[in-house]
Amino acid sequence: MPTKKAGRNKTIDISVKEGAEYLKRCIKVNRKQEDISLLLDKTILGDTFKVLPRLPENSVDLIIADPPYNLTKSFHGNVFSKKKVTEYEEYTRSWLSLVYPLLKENGSIYVCCDWESSMIIGNVLTEFFHVRNRITWQREKGRGAARNWKNGMEDIWFATKGTNYTFHVDAVKIRRKVIAPYKVDGKPKDWKETEHGNFRDTCPSNFWDDITIPFWSMPENTEHPTQKPEKLYAKLILASSNEGDLIFDPFLGSGTASVTAKKLGRHYLGVEMNEQYAVWAEKRLTDAENNKQIQGFEDGVFWERNVKK
Repeated sequence: MPTKKAGRNKTIDISVKEGAEYLKRCIKVNRKQEDISLLLDKTILGDTFKVLPRLPENSVDLIIADPPYNLTKSFHGNVFSKKKVTEYEEYTRSWLSLVYPLLKENGSIYVCCDWESSMIIGNVLTEFFHVRNRITWQREKGRGAARNWKNGMEDIWFATKGTNYTFHVDAVKIRRKVIAPYKVDGKPKDWKETEHGNFRDTCPSNFWDDITIPFWSMPENTEHPTQKPEKLYAKLILASSNEGDLIFDPFLGSGTASVTAKKLGRHYLGVEMNEQYAVWAEKRLTDAENNKQIQGFEDGVFWERNVKK
């Protein structure tokens, strides 16, 4: 008999059988598609390496990719085995060569990775795109190691297809606490007084320490082993796309890219081969119809971690 969850545990863990209605909403792409409008706001069920060549070229505004890191890991029945450096390099080159034609000339791409795969992915990205930056974000959690430093950081590479690209810095400023507020003529200088305290809205750097990994009491949480936070993707989407743009994720997982895009008024499209994850993605997309909240992001402001929940 399955263990009953605590009342505050909001983790999405419905089975494929229980989520049959969600699985029916997914589509399959078995032939070349010429019209992207027929694929908007869909989850494609299938192998991304087979699906990508069938999608319309120059149709995507922003790609957010979270490929398997170069680790041996089980994804609910699908096992990704760690590869030699040259093999993982070729794996990366293979999928990047397939997403490149899909991206518009003014489009951007973000690629998630850990420190080890980052060294490979960053180099291969330069073969296709203009690499703009490497973001490092603090995962907050991490398993300790007896003979190494605990791995608590991950990277996200930011690259563009061309030199003319979208970037809205004002949309991703972070609100930080002001410890020693400075005033001129008795009025705040470069900070604001709010009911929650004194804050300053600052331009984001490429180090992010305000992200909370999804956990059991958060509605966005699923049983996916490497789920990315909606707040993390919200920054990428707001900075590098406009309302109505198409956000594409070739490794959709439990759907964070699609769900966050929907909450922020963008179109979305994702490819996922695991039926279980596709079910969770569609469940989250359904929930997003009535709940647009992104934890840690409110009224256009990104709050520091644990300041507002």
